[in-house]
Amino acid sequence: MEKWALVTGAAKRIGHAISRQLHQEGYNIIIHYGQSSDEAQTLANALNKKRSDSALCLQANLDNDADIAYLIETISNKQLPLALLVNNASVFSPSTFEHTTFTQCQTTLATNLIAPYLLAQGLFPLLKQHQGSVINLLDIHAKRPLKHHGLYSISKAGLEMATLSLAQEMGPNVRVNGIAPGAILWPHNSDTDVQSEIIQAIPLARLGHSEDIANLVCFLAKAAYISGQIIAVDGGRSATGFKGAEKID
Repeated sequence: MEKWALVTGAAKRIGHAISRQLHQEGYNIIIHYGQSSDEAQTLANALNKKRSDSALCLQANLDNDADIAYLIETISNKQLPLALLVNNASVFSPSTFEHTTFTQCQTTLATNLIAPYLLAQGLFPLLKQHQGSVINLLDIHAKRPLKHHGLYSISKAGLEMATLSLAQEMGPNVRVNGIAPGAILWPHNSDTDVQSEIIQAIPLARLGHSEDIANLVCFLAKAAYISGQIIAVDGGRSATGFKGAEKID
């Protein structure tokens, strides 16, 4: 039976890996993107080449309520057999305490917290109809804040609680879980000294891979009796404390 997955922020990095792995597992993919139209279309073309009409692109700015509503309405009107929502899209930028602005708060909280919640709410009828699930991409810094990124950490902490709340609200027909990545990909222009410090703090002494997250998404998508769980994928880092000053995803 045909089944579809919506992956937000699907065009690049971890979202790209998740989309490819889900497609390999038999899902058709709704590729959401914000600004990365070329990358999104390239991904759709590659997936459709492997399996005809198995991917489509939808643009929406997730800090805009009208765009969120458009995304929900478009998918609902298509009446696709939606079996999975992966809330991967995220805003990450420094927000020093002294210089955080109201606009920055709006953008970060809307994209990282409010949009995932509203997408789950709006797509609930479709997900319920197909005994689907929701997987939210969190962060190990939802539990211990990242210095100079307090607003980001707050947004991910809120999404962790939203994940638990949604697991209650959307049951018994829809499962909701979260994945909290640790060091997966180096940010652009990250400092080599910071990289070394972070690696030293990881018991497995290496970065993870985007595929580590994608594989767990696929597992949770079919784990019929797992709901309301947050699973860290961080090489053991959260078991030993946090060092370093940069977000790695």
